[in-house]
Amino acid sequence: MVSKTGRTAPAGAIAAPDTVKILIAGGFGVGKTTMVGSVSEIAPLRTEETLTAAGLGVDDLDGIEGKRATTVALDFGRISIGSDLVLYLFGTPGQQRFWFMWNDLAIGALGAVVLVDVRRPQTSFAAIDFFERRRIPFVVGVNGFYGRHPYTPDDIRDAFALPADTPVLLCDARERQSSRDVLIALIDRLIAAATGAEGEDPATGRPG
Repeated sequence: MVSKTGRTAPAGAIAAPDTVKILIAGGFGVGKTTMVGSVSEIAPLRTEETLTAAGLGVDDLDGIEGKRATTVALDFGRISIGSDLVLYLFGTPGQQRFWFMWNDLAIGALGAVVLVDVRRPQTSFAAIDFFERRRIPFVVGVNGFYGRHPYTPDDIRDAFALPADTPVLLCDARERQSSRDVLIALIDRLIAAATGAEGEDPATGRPG
């Protein structure tokens, strides 16, 4: 048996699945921890701390006044896509004072999901700029809290001046299937980029 790495495996051996590092990014309070937790097949690793008075005037809580905790390092989860692909999910911290960690977290990442909070989409501009500058492929997940989606994918695309080949998907980070669909769209984009596939549907990132 020849594995995907080109090495010959012993007869009867089961090939180990390929692993891919994916970042879940976005502004403060957009739902990164929620997405990792909803889709991970293992108990997610979280590094959350309670928000305190020390953050007053520093953290922008406009529109998310009920938020009580924040990620200070990373979130980590894992999900299997079929039997031959495992995604390792790394949720980035959203507060600006922790952005210095993004460079380290991005090492070895093949792609990213940028979450946009429909209540305050402007908080994810910096995340999109981060991945564009580093030429890391990404998809945009428009996280509609409580099932609300006041903006269409085209509205978001225009607001962020995204190219036509960047998939924009409406989602609910609380729902496993919804989060999984966003990750599958990212994998489809990575495969298309790796194989030079054309004819992608920009709305889903899948071949049209």
